[in-house]
Amino acid sequence: MPAAYYRFQTQLLDMDRTSDALLAAPALPAGQHSSVFRWAGPILARAGIHIDGNADCDMRIHDPAVLKEAFIRGNLGLGEAYMNGAWDAQRLDEFFARLLRSRATENVRAPGLILSAAAARIFNRQTLRRAWQVGQAHYDLGNEFYAAMLDPRMTYTCGYWKHASTLAEAQEAKLELVCRKLQLEPGMRVLDIGCGWGSFMRYATERYKVHCVGVTISAEQARWARERYPDAGLDFRLQDYRMLNERFDRIVSIGMFEHVGHKNYRTYMEVAHRCLHDGGLFLLHTIGKNVRRGASDPWIDKYIFPNGELPSMGHISDAIEGLFIAEDVHNFGADYDRTLMAWHANFEAAWPRFAAQLGDRFYRMWRYYLLSCAGAFRARDIQLWQWVLSKEGVAGGYARVS
Repeated sequence: MPAAYYRFQTQLLDMDRTSDALLAAPALPAGQHSSVFRWAGPILARAGIHIDGNADCDMRIHDPAVLKEAFIRGNLGLGEAYMNGAWDAQRLDEFFARLLRSRATENVRAPGLILSAAAARIFNRQTLRRAWQVGQAHYDLGNEFYAAMLDPRMTYTCGYWKHASTLAEAQEAKLELVCRKLQLEPGMRVLDIGCGWGSFMRYATERYKVHCVGVTISAEQARWARERYPDAGLDFRLQDYRMLNERFDRIVSIGMFEHVGHKNYRTYMEVAHRCLHDGGLFLLHTIGKNVRRGASDPWIDKYIFPNGELPSMGHISDAIEGLFIAEDVHNFGADYDRTLMAWHANFEAAWPRFAAQLGDRFYRMWRYYLLSCAGAFRARDIQLWQWVLSKEGVAGGYARVS
């Protein structure tokens, strides 16, 4: 395996050099109608987007090389060009919503990413050693920064907006929804896999008088939660989920499965199975993709969530086979659009406090992250699922909660 991996790395390096050579070639101004412009214009037009148009979703190009970068390196090239100020869109969220809804780029394959996508399918990028990278790169960014962007409970997952009008209400509604789906009762012992800053754990102990243990791979999250809830009797552990081997009445995992990876889906479910008492319930809350095929988004992987991967319905079904019965599956992915737009509004309002420390490139990176993801959920290109799982089936059937 190591030899094969090194061969892949060599091929990737060669591909990167080829891509760099293509990118280094002089770009023609828009008015000269280079081949890349002739290729990109009709694709964007099918999505209702025009180059240097006047609509708020139109793409305003400041450096013609951006289209060549997008052609060669897909969203990695497009995102880096945006970070560097090479292009803009007044409504970046709507730019992506239209582009993804139209499926205009569905059959476009960026040549610079073919081998890296193949490597991601073959090698396990979420090993015990590598699993900590996302905590260090993303979740340890700074508790003050996340406190400015998130709701007062520091809930960094999709809110439930059915009867909510504010972000805080939507997040509390989501936490209540999870508790009701798990049928919590006082005295139960609950495991939270990927507990974040402890929003679910604190809510469940306050409202339902349960005892919670949470694991996270973010040192900053664990430190913040311990300091904020010193007397709540909550057990926050800096630990990989694969090290768990104790029993609980209920298990919840909210927004962590996206970091598990397809090579580990079965292992993850086996851990949950061995930790759940017979007769218990397990709620899995995760973003998901519509199809099995396809690699992780290269820009998100490089700049936001290293080694992340979205599962499909089929991936989860395969992983639970013979271990769990799916009692309920609830999709409220459209609510993530509204959640991300609320986070973006908070981020913009708070940015003056962080501008000197983080700089303009970070600002454009974070806008690209929040607004491109909002557009993807708006286009229903990706989903948000809550699965309720039991080991042997709920006697008499599980009553859906919404």
